[in-house]
Amino acid sequence: MEISGIISALVIGIVIGVLGRLVIPGRQHIGILWTILIGIVAAFIGTAVAAGLGVADTKGVDWIEWLIQIALAALGVAALSRVKVRH
Repeated sequence: MEISGIISALVIGIVIGVLGRLVIPGRQHIGILWTILIGIVAAFIGTAVAAGLGVADTKGVDWIEWLIQIALAALGVAALSRVKVRH
């Protein structure tokens, strides 16, 4: 992966994290930095999952890849928020 690809993945990860957080109803008990980190990880994992399913490179916007990434970010935010509440 080239540096431009890494930078774009980081930016997309930030967006994915925020969207994942917005999808979850109620208050989340994690900060914005955790949200961004979860989004970045979800973006990388989501891209790998989409590539495995064969939907990573389509003509136009890769909506399925975005939905996978947002779903993973939402799961990550919800899971970490639950862990934070318990402690």
